[in-house]
Amino acid sequence: MTPCAHCGGEVEERYRYCPWCAAPLRRKLVEFFRAHERDHGKALRVSRYLDERHVRFSVWDESGRAEAAVSVDEREAERLARFLGPPRPRQRTIDALLETLRL
Repeated sequence: MTPCAHCGGEVEERYRYCPWCAAPLRRKLVEFFRAHERDHGKALRVSRYLDERHVRFSVWDESGRAEAAVSVDEREAERLARFLGPPRPRQRTIDALLETLRL
């Protein structure tokens, strides 16, 4: 049991809302992403838990059930964001490295 941050009432961890004051116990942002056509009927749900400082990825089927889920910490989420960002032109990176070596 943990105390509700809003009213101080004792709350079991399984609850999403305080049974005493109805305050949400988790603050999170949620976004759904459509799957590629080869994965028809699936969706990716990404939840960023603001208080718990982690990101959770889950694969959902067309009936609304989660088939799989995995959480990553903030550091891994940042690494994933860099990986998914726009690719750096390879030649420019090599040229910059060569220029650095010339100095």
